[in-house]
Amino acid sequence: MRGVGRTARYRALLVGGFVVIGTAACTTPAPQTSAGFPEQPGNVGDAKLAAAAYRRSGDYDRDLSAVASRASAWLGERIPHVSRAAVVFDIDDTALTNWEVIKANDFGRVFGGPCRTLPEGPCGWVAWDLLGRSPPIPQALAVFRQARSLGAEIFFISGRDESQRAATERNLRAAGYDGYRGLILTPRGSRFASAADFKGPQRAAIEQAGYTIVANIGDQPSDLAGGHAERTFLMPNPFYRIP
Repeated sequence: MRGVGRTARYRALLVGGFVVIGTAACTTPAPQTSAGFPEQPGNVGDAKLAAAAYRRSGDYDRDLSAVASRASAWLGERIPHVSRAAVVFDIDDTALTNWEVIKANDFGRVFGGPCRTLPEGPCGWVAWDLLGRSPPIPQALAVFRQARSLGAEIFFISGRDESQRAATERNLRAAGYDGYRGLILTPRGSRFASAADFKGPQRAAIEQAGYTIVANIGDQPSDLAGGHAERTFLMPNPFYRIP
């Protein structure tokens, strides 16, 4: 989608040792090959450099704004005509940014362990979440506030588990997300092959409670898969993938 177009460009700049300029910047080159070896994927180190450059350049913020603008236009058009309208938000790197721990862990997704050496790593993601200090993503906060002002109810559906509820509620309040209707977290010890396997049924339950979900907003395709929303909006996130 248009909001993440620049992400592909930044990846293309570095993957496989190619430098891409001009109109070719939107086309990812074929993986580099060596005689006698099968085709190889792009180098992970190059991908990390590309993702950091994308964020540093300001293109990440511009892409966030582009997606938020489309979501805002839809909510302004749709919510006034819907009885019991609801909007669903993901939390991590949709409503709140985890850039501090992403950078400290050099893009690693290590969930266990302490988080005592920030801004250096390592920092376990669970320990980071329990600190409750992730800043808001301003573009998402603006959409949240608009939806609330138009009368929609807000539901957060997150892959965080119930052990993190108190810290997550504290973090959302501190970040400015006040007045939401529900915070839905995974049961302790639960495992899902895909985030969609948890989030889709939760949206269905919201609908069964009498709400119309006019928009579902997330940063992972798995946040949005599974239906039960009139429209979906994918925030840019080249920093990690949740299946």
